[in-house]
Amino acid sequence: MVPKQQDDHQQDGRDQDQAGQRTEQNSLAVDFCGMQLNNPIALLSGCVGFGEEYTRVEGFSNRDVGMICLKGTTLEPRLGNPVHRVYETPGGMLNAIGLQNPGVDYVIKKILPKLDFSETRFVANACGSTIEEYVEVVRRFDDSPVDAIELNISCPNVKAGGAAFGNDPEMSARVVEAVRAVTNKPLITKLSPNQTDIADNARRCIEAGTDAFAAVNTLMGMAIDIHKKRPVLGNGQGGLSGPAIKPAALLKVRQVYQVCAEQNIPIIGQGGISSSDDAIEFMLAGAALVGVGTALFYDPLVCHKISDGLEAYRQAEAADSPMQWVGQLQA
Repeated sequence: MVPKQQDDHQQDGRDQDQAGQRTEQNSLAVDFCGMQLNNPIALLSGCVGFGEEYTRVEGFSNRDVGMICLKGTTLEPRLGNPVHRVYETPGGMLNAIGLQNPGVDYVIKKILPKLDFSETRFVANACGSTIEEYVEVVRRFDDSPVDAIELNISCPNVKAGGAAFGNDPEMSARVVEAVRAVTNKPLITKLSPNQTDIADNARRCIEAGTDAFAAVNTLMGMAIDIHKKRPVLGNGQGGLSGPAIKPAALLKVRQVYQVCAEQNIPIIGQGGISSSDDAIEFMLAGAALVGVGTALFYDPLVCHKISDGLEAYRQAEAADSPMQWVGQLQA
């Protein structure tokens, strides 16, 4: 990836380009939890670090990105899992990073001040091993400039033998209820696909006070080295993302949407999106925003192509806004 150049002539040119883009982008502008976004595309947590690297890439434009979800953050710094942490699979990628991060205080004091909040919306991703840790992380992000907070409830609950909070509707709701009490920022609950009834989980989280959902997180999987007769990933297993999970993710979004529609709870649909057609499918299924993650690893500027495709579809449908086709899947 090529860093942006900073000479005055090129900067003037970019300013003019961005002025033109702002006129164009109004046709794709959307409202999400009261936040006005330039575009329905969200960059997913863990795929662009804490955002400051990605926004410096030559070709980045806020025309093509409405929201950036920052890397998962815990109360204390974490070193993450042993190597290997990433493994490419047919149609996707396995990752087991282990929430490596410098801790919430470092993120707030050292990283957030470097972000340009005029470029796009930035969303913190809060993680925890106990409900108390979730509450403290969210409390600290509440007193920061982030625009919203995403709850990563796929974290293991150390008080329940390591079972993920997000796979148990009761525990999911308890986390949402606890953090709802310490923040007025929009709260986005990131749902796990690795559970029996995602619709019931969504229903419980709505009752507990979530403002929105991100659906879905990665599917659990593994890879094996047949020569060493050992798992490839140092953690033994990891999260599967990329085009391989798209059909499953689409179904989960539709199931969640059927719970959310009456109460106007918006969804960020995610899971294998790498083209505008993929994005439109998720929006027809019920997603108000579409999350792009794994595709960025092989095409860092894929959002520009997706954005162009969304605009072409909007014009073909004679729609005033992308929101007009959200949830319009015919039975």
